[in-house]
Amino acid sequence: MTFQYQQNGQKGEFFQLNEHGQRIAEISYIWRDEHTIIANHTWVDDSLRGQGVARVLLDTLVAFAREKQLKIVPTCSYVEVMFRREKSFADVVA
Repeated sequence: MTFQYQQNGQKGEFFQLNEHGQRIAEISYIWRDEHTIIANHTWVDDSLRGQGVARVLLDTLVAFAREKQLKIVPTCSYVEVMFRREKSFADVVA
């Protein structure tokens, strides 16, 4: 599963579109400073729920943070829960 990426100034997001060009999944962040992003929103369309799409989105965001040597502040409830549950994310938690 691959996602498109878009950054607009202080905001960025990874997302997936359906065949009609409509968003069906997304995870977004806001830059807090040059070393830290705030994961503020995760959404998956009902048609994709239960298929692990949110986790793949989060893994994509974490890979981005690792590549850029960033820390993530989880304000999105999904990201916050996953950061507490999954110890492999410890290196990117702000």
